[in-house]
Amino acid sequence: MLQNWTETLANNRKAGEALGKHNPQLLTAFRALNQAQGATGTLDAKTRELIALAVAVTTRCDGCIAAHADAARKAGVTEAELSEALATAIALNAGAAYVYSLRAMDALSAGQA
Repeated sequence: MLQNWTETLANNRKAGEALGKHNPQLLTAFRALNQAQGATGTLDAKTRELIALAVAVTTRCDGCIAAHADAARKAGVTEAELSEALATAIALNAGAAYVYSLRAMDALSAGQA
């Protein structure tokens, strides 16, 4: 195991208490945002968690991975389903690197007529 994800999730929740103590409105708004996602019922919980994990990987958020892996497990996500979602995240990151490489090339040549 690369990391103790259960511990990461618990540590983040405990650390969040201090932030909530000093910024209760921020914490309330953050919780409301998380509760609001999926409120329409258009996507099922499994699909939302697969998307959340793919986004968590692309944004490199360990806390997000811990929280959404826990929720994905509860929603019944399989390793095969997660693997396919993560393949999309990997491809997207490669695509983003390609597009930003084009931007870097453009920036280097800027001003050269």
